[in-house]
Amino acid sequence: MNLSWTPSKSAVAGYFVYSGTQRGGPYSKLNATPVCGNSYVDTTVRAGRTYFYVVKAVGVNGAESVFSNEASAKVPTP
Repeated sequence: MNLSWTPSKSAVAGYFVYSGTQRGGPYSKLNATPVCGNSYVDTTVRAGRTYFYVVKAVGVNGAESVFSNEASAKVPTP
């Protein structure tokens, strides 16, 4: 699943991407280190399932933002 988001207007070190299978969470962190840029490919998805995504910005001081707004995507069935 190809994901992208609007980058932060503040200086950031990167982003953590989270996903879950229920609206509102709980969410699991997908990347161990912050992603540079504003895109990520989730290779853990399964066909026919709906996923809910949120992102946290990581400041240059290491502080994390609150979760972004939630977005959802359904993976097509082949």
